[in-house]
Amino acid sequence: MADQANRLREQVMRRIKPESSVRKTKVIAVTSGKGGVGKSNVSLNFALSLVALDKKVMIFDLDVGMANIDVLMGVSPKENLISMLEKNLSLEAVIETGVNGLQYIAGGNGIGKILNLSGDQLNHFFNEFGSLQGKVDYIILDTGAGLTDEGVRFLQAADDVFLVINPEPPSITDAYGVLKALHVRNTQLPVKLIVNRAISSQEAERTAGNFQKASEQFLQKSIDMLGWIPDDGTVRKAVIAQSPYLLEYPNSKASIAVHKLVRTYLEIPSSYKLGVKGFLTKMLFHK
Repeated sequence: MADQANRLREQVMRRIKPESSVRKTKVIAVTSGKGGVGKSNVSLNFALSLVALDKKVMIFDLDVGMANIDVLMGVSPKENLISMLEKNLSLEAVIETGVNGLQYIAGGNGIGKILNLSGDQLNHFFNEFGSLQGKVDYIILDTGAGLTDEGVRFLQAADDVFLVINPEPPSITDAYGVLKALHVRNTQLPVKLIVNRAISSQEAERTAGNFQKASEQFLQKSIDMLGWIPDDGTVRKAVIAQSPYLLEYPNSKASIAVHKLVRTYLEIPSSYKLGVKGFLTKMLFHK
């Protein structure tokens, strides 16, 4: 099986080329050190803010333990990424349309199987997922909190990693553990910090500053703060209503902050490498 995977890798590397279409596809992976910091809500509302700017976005719910993107949108996916592989379905068959036209794919239980596919499954997965190249502007991966083998592979292969923390010490400590593990594998991995549920800009900046200081001191790695989202009671109300707060409460402090995050992100100079297929190659074949 290893020889088969190696042969496929060689075939992929020979045929992979930079995206030539007008639309360039960028892969963003969102993670956190622990559950409960609001990572999925950040992923979903960030995606919807991009959609509001006429960007074509697809979000993958890869948080196996606490998958809830569908719950936050009030939708029920019929299929998922794992059933695509087990039933040999096309990617189109597992794409759901969520709120405001946001395209969404559920990961499903056993997402780790992606790292141990047979040759035929590997070909199928690569070809189907690779078909997204140039068709969407952004693919957002809502990965699981903490560290898993599959999660690390997704994060390592992304164009950008968003690390979501909040001011609580356990969140910061666990997030630093994730950053350290990623840094050991790739010192150049582009990581951006988002502080969620801060009560003020001062608290957000202090939280980010402490994290950045630890990263620079112990890892010699500079981390940019992308921005912060305030602790806002409308977020909980929106979760109960199973509607993204960006849509349920568009004028809330949290919604305004997410729009600002997106504008800040879009102003950052971007370099595209090999697009979706480059992401797949790194995720599937590079350990």
